Amino acid sequence: MLPTPHRRAAAACAALAAAGALVLAGLPGSASAQTDPAASPFRSPAESAAVGKTSPGVLKAMQRDLGLTSAQAKARLVNEAEAGADAGALRNALGRSFAGAWVHGATSQKLTVATTDAAEVPVIEARGANAEVVRHSIARLDAAKARLDRAAKKTATRDAPVWYVDVRSNAVVVRAVKAAAATSLVSAAGVDSSLVRVQETRERPRPLYDLVGGDPYYMGGGRCSIGFSVTKGAQQGFATAGHCGRAGTATTGYNRVAQGTFQASVFPGRDMAWVATNSQWTATPYVKGPGGQRVGVGGSTQSPVGASICRSGSTTGWHCGTISQHNTSVTYPEGTISGVTRTTVCAEPGDSGGSYISGSQAQGVTSGGSGNCRSGGTTFHQPINPLLQQFGLTLRTTGGGDPGPGPGEPEPGGTWAAGKVYAAGDSVTYGGATYRCLQPHQAQQGWEPPSTPALWEAA
Repeated sequence: MLPTPHRRAAAACAALAAAGALVLAGLPGSASAQTDPAASPFRSPAESAAVGKTSPGVLKAMQRDLGLTSAQAKARLVNEAEAGADAGALRNALGRSFAGAWVHGATSQKLTVATTDAAEVPVIEARGANAEVVRHSIARLDAAKARLDRAAKKTATRDAPVWYVDVRSNAVVVRAVKAAAATSLVSAAGVDSSLVRVQETRERPRPLYDLVGGDPYYMGGGRCSIGFSVTKGAQQGFATAGHCGRAGTATTGYNRVAQGTFQASVFPGRDMAWVATNSQWTATPYVKGPGGQRVGVGGSTQSPVGASICRSGSTTGWHCGTISQHNTSVTYPEGTISGVTRTTVCAEPGDSGGSYISGSQAQGVTSGGSGNCRSGGTTFHQPINPLLQQFGLTLRTTGGGDPGPGPGEPEPGGTWAAGKVYAAGDSVTYGGATYRCLQPHQAQQGWEPPSTPALWEAA
């Protein structure tokens, strides 16, 4: 379990002694889960961010789909916020021996961090996490998957449509309808077979063309969904799936009124696009929740493997599940896309382009999947941070006020910049000090490195 406040303080001292650079981290301050975090008058910033700004509709959907009580849903969000920061700090501390991290338990109360070096076990356990010693580092597995990605450009993968790095089994998993197709892909990539595990599947994922995450929009005879509101300078618009349209495609809104035009689109390879809207439309920091309720978007901090995640779609409404793997590649009839996240959330045609959100943090836009919401299914979403970075967009959030410097425009006296997308391990300077990023996110005012130890640690 993640430690209680007293255990966490002791763990912090041990971690500092062992690693020399680890700090307590929550979102944006350290916290431990309570029975009902929202009820405490002394809530930490982690609890405020993970629970206080989360829509009641999201919490109810988590209870329904994950079999949780209200208190468990809130505790899970707090634990996941802390675990993400702890995992990021340990990744930086372990370096080449880091082999992945995941949360588990009904309330995500357990964090496991894998390493290839048994000598690092005390460092992991001092942080309050379970340690697992494995054969392959995450860097080695990521490199193997990258070779599969390159090989897929010249190898038929229709019968081996999905592959990803699975940190829990410490392998690159290839899901195949026909085992021979997986063997062919691995052979063409020149990947050591000891790194690969083949799983039999009947899934043949496809883009969910008629999908909606928030409100629907239309282009020609098709329909997709608004993912998240964005801005580019003074221009307003929204992020969505690339397979929904190409640059220049005109859109109309849910009311069939002229809405905007696709400015850029990538598919296959990735599944990302954005639409610039006309002056009749205003970008808001919300997605459509259960019963039409508005769900606030507070930021874009990426949740870890095993974390809870919910999806909004016009066909099937709100459904929740968990994150299975990040950095997944999947082959559709139109080609292979890489860098998507695989989840246990169900979806059906009519849900494409829609919003994936964990608590109040935007995760991505619906790409495709298999199955349905009656018998269950698997879906893939295009992570939001790479989309924002690709097109130079700023996510519209509930923070309000002046959006601050645009992407890439640093604060005076440092390199940190509001509006810029940061990946785990990135380094910045702020106020004369150097910081390393713990969790992928788009920076915004109020999330400066000194005040957000969930996102940054002193280097």
